[in-house]
Amino acid sequence: MKRRYKIKNKYRFITFVTLMVIAISMVIGAAFPVSAAQDQEYNYKEVKVQSGDTLWKIARTYGDPSRDVREIVYEICDINSVEAGSIYPGQTLKVPY
Repeated sequence: MKRRYKIKNKYRFITFVTLMVIAISMVIGAAFPVSAAQDQEYNYKEVKVQSGDTLWKIARTYGDPSRDVREIVYEICDINSVEAGSIYPGQTLKVPY
Protein backbone atom coordinates (compact mmCIF):
# COMPACT_ATOMS: atom_id res chain seq x y z
CA MET A 1 0.00 0.00 0.00
CA LYS A 2 1.42 3.37 -1.03
CA ARG A 3 1.47 6.12 1.50
CA ARG A 4 0.55 9.55 0.14
CA TYR A 5 1.57 12.79 1.73
CA LYS A 6 -0.63 15.84 1.63
CA ILE A 7 0.67 19.36 2.14
CA LYS A 8 -1.58 20.96 4.71
CA ASN A 9 0.02 24.39 4.79
CA LYS A 10 1.72 25.53 1.55
CA TYR A 11 3.27 28.60 3.21
CA ARG A 12 5.06 26.47 5.83
CA PHE A 13 6.20 23.99 3.17
CA ILE A 14 7.64 26.73 0.91
CA THR A 15 9.35 28.36 3.91
CA PHE A 16 10.86 25.02 4.94
CA VAL A 17 12.15 24.27 1.42
CA THR A 18 13.61 27.79 1.08
CA LEU A 19 15.40 27.55 4.43
CA MET A 20 16.79 24.12 3.52
CA VAL A 21 18.15 25.43 0.20
CA ILE A 22 19.80 28.36 2.01
CA ALA A 23 21.28 26.07 4.67
CA ILE A 24 22.67 23.64 2.09
CA SER A 25 24.12 26.55 0.10
CA MET A 26 25.85 27.89 3.20
CA VAL A 27 27.35 24.48 4.02
CA ILE A 28 28.63 24.07 0.46
CA GLY A 29 29.98 27.64 0.49
CA ALA A 30 31.82 27.04 3.75
CA ALA A 31 33.29 23.78 2.47
CA PHE A 32 34.51 25.31 -0.80
CA PRO A 33 35.33 28.99 -0.23
CA VAL A 34 36.06 31.15 -3.25
CA SER A 35 38.50 34.01 -2.97
CA ALA A 36 38.76 36.88 -5.44
CA ALA A 37 42.50 37.00 -4.78
CA GLN A 38 42.86 33.57 -6.39
CA ASP A 39 41.88 35.02 -9.78
CA GLN A 40 44.78 37.46 -9.80
CA GLU A 41 48.43 36.57 -9.73
CA TYR A 42 50.76 39.18 -8.24
CA ASN A 43 54.38 39.16 -7.29
CA TYR A 44 55.07 40.03 -3.68
CA LYS A 45 57.87 42.03 -2.16
CA GLU A 46 58.74 41.61 1.49
CA VAL A 47 58.93 44.96 3.24
CA LYS A 48 60.19 45.54 6.78
CA VAL A 49 58.01 48.07 8.62
CA GLN A 50 59.94 51.12 9.83
CA SER A 51 58.97 53.46 12.65
CA GLY A 52 56.29 55.87 11.43
CA ASP A 53 55.14 53.65 8.54
CA THR A 54 51.45 53.13 7.82
CA LEU A 55 49.83 50.64 5.49
CA TRP A 56 48.85 53.51 3.20
CA LYS A 57 52.43 54.76 3.00
CA ILE A 58 53.75 51.25 2.36
CA ALA A 59 51.10 50.62 -0.31
CA ARG A 60 51.92 53.91 -2.08
CA THR A 61 55.69 53.38 -1.87
CA TYR A 62 56.00 49.69 -2.77
CA GLY A 63 52.69 48.82 -4.44
CA ASP A 64 51.77 48.80 -8.11
CA PRO A 65 51.22 52.46 -9.11
CA SER A 66 48.55 51.48 -11.66
CA ARG A 67 46.31 50.02 -8.92
CA ASP A 68 44.11 51.81 -6.39
CA VAL A 69 45.90 52.26 -3.06
CA ARG A 70 42.81 51.08 -1.16
CA GLU A 71 42.89 47.73 -2.97
CA ILE A 72 46.59 47.32 -2.17
CA VAL A 73 46.01 48.12 1.52
CA TYR A 74 43.14 45.62 1.63
CA GLU A 75 45.29 42.95 -0.02
CA ILE A 76 48.21 43.61 2.35
CA CYS A 77 45.85 43.15 5.31
CA ASP A 78 44.35 40.00 3.80
CA ILE A 79 47.64 38.31 2.84
CA ASN A 80 49.42 39.13 6.09
CA SER A 81 46.38 38.61 8.36
CA VAL A 82 46.73 42.04 9.95
CA GLU A 83 44.36 44.90 10.67
CA ALA A 84 45.05 48.41 9.38
CA GLY A 85 46.22 49.82 12.71
CA SER A 86 48.07 46.80 14.02
CA ILE A 87 51.45 46.95 12.28
CA TYR A 88 54.64 47.58 14.24
CA PRO A 89 58.27 48.45 13.46
CA GLY A 90 60.35 45.43 12.54
CA GLN A 91 57.37 43.48 11.21
CA THR A 92 57.80 42.00 7.72
CA LEU A 93 54.85 42.37 5.32
CA LYS A 94 54.24 40.94 1.86
CA VAL A 95 53.27 43.75 -0.54
CA PRO A 96 51.95 43.12 -4.07
CA TYR A 97 53.76 45.01 -6.82
